[in-house]
Amino acid sequence: MANRILVFYGSYRSDRMGIRLAQFVTRRLVEAGDEAELIDAKAVGLPMLDRMYKEYPKGEAPEALETLAGKIRAADGFVFVTGEYNWGIQPGLKNLTDHFLEEWFWRPAAIASYSAGRMAGARAALAWHGTLSEMGMVVISSALSVGPIGQALSETGEPTGEAGARLAKGFPRFADDLRWWVEAAQAQRAKRAPPY
Repeated sequence: MANRILVFYGSYRSDRMGIRLAQFVTRRLVEAGDEAELIDAKAVGLPMLDRMYKEYPKGEAPEALETLAGKIRAADGFVFVTGEYNWGIQPGLKNLTDHFLEEWFWRPAAIASYSAGRMAGARAALAWHGTLSEMGMVVISSALSVGPIGQALSETGEPTGEAGARLAKGFPRFADDLRWWVEAAQAQRAKRAPPY
């Protein structure tokens, strides 16, 4: 049975380079046999957080929230593809993530970061570790960092140049680490229900 992995991407900018990395990750997971789906925060179009999904009476959440909550609950693991904005987290991705809480629990998350510069979004990735852990996910130790993003992936999301070669070489370990934690979490949930 294929692992169900959601790949989240959150830039709202008009010239989005990071979408190339999100598409690359999603495509490579599918090619390896996973059931991966790209969730683009801009396309989902949630409003700025006012009320979390769990704060709506049952059956009264907006359709986009209800649909996404179902996908998150059904997923075995997550990949967060994040750019770095002024040493921090992308607001679009953070906003989408904050609409949910219990839906994330007891599954692993991986972080793939990028930037236009050589730091490859490392500071945003570090910031996401604490956030995702607080939201009930186990963040895997393998990281995927891509920079400069414009030199690493073509417009179609194919690796190019030295940066692309490093990405292609590093991806299998990143994906294998995520799969190991996905399978470990599946086995534990089958053995014993989560304590809360």
